[in-house]
Amino acid sequence: MRGLGALAARALPPLLSFLLALCAWQGAVALFDVKPFLLPGPLLVARAAIENLPRLLSASLLTAVGALLGFGLSLAFGFLVSLLFSQSRLIERGLYPYAIFLQTVPIVAIAPLIVLWIGYGLPGVVAVSFILSLFPVIANTTAGLTRVDPGLLDLFVLNGASRWQILFKLRVPGAVPQMLTGARISSGLSVIGAIVGEFFAGYGTRDFGLGYLIILTNGQARTDYLFACILFCTLLGLSIFASVGALSGFLLRRWTGTPD
Repeated sequence: MRGLGALAARALPPLLSFLLALCAWQGAVALFDVKPFLLPGPLLVARAAIENLPRLLSASLLTAVGALLGFGLSLAFGFLVSLLFSQSRLIERGLYPYAIFLQTVPIVAIAPLIVLWIGYGLPGVVAVSFILSLFPVIANTTAGLTRVDPGLLDLFVLNGASRWQILFKLRVPGAVPQMLTGARISSGLSVIGAIVGEFFAGYGTRDFGLGYLIILTNGQARTDYLFACILFCTLLGLSIFASVGALSGFLLRRWTGTPD
């Protein structure tokens, strides 16, 4: 019961704010007689979502596949790069600026090149998602691996621990919280990367992700359908972020021995 009460206390304020925003939106559209092609009301958006629900669900599933694959690759590759950085200051100083490059260059500027090099369809979408979600994993994991308690490090050295023992028995376990923080950030960015990748890569003429639907509905001035696509993009991002956050919390409780 206490857990349900805490969950309700966290969920009710944003839910009430969302409902108030919807009411204000609908009221403003009706009061000022805004044309639907400029700004449809929530009711029109809901109707468009219901009418196109099968297509929106299939598009969300396809986008989710691209996002999750990109996210998984960013976790694996980012962890390996961070291990390398933690073992050599020279390598970290030489390569870390190029990791920052992935975060500072607008993804829409390099996405066409990625698609040109890798190809259209799922590989191009996954590549864009991977690149956009990689930096938080590298940054947080590297910070966790390199910021080790000097006392513990001296203790390992005095007991004759090898470099690999220090790495996998001291640095990696101590970096778990930072790794999970990077994973949470990366999970949200992976969805954005998948949608941007779909703007340029697409999936052909039969399969459509949310990114393609956004371009299609915008070009057709179907603003209510466009808002429905944006809604599903948001729900997809929130779902993946919440799932990764819940899993991270569970792993942290198990890792630290904190009871549920």
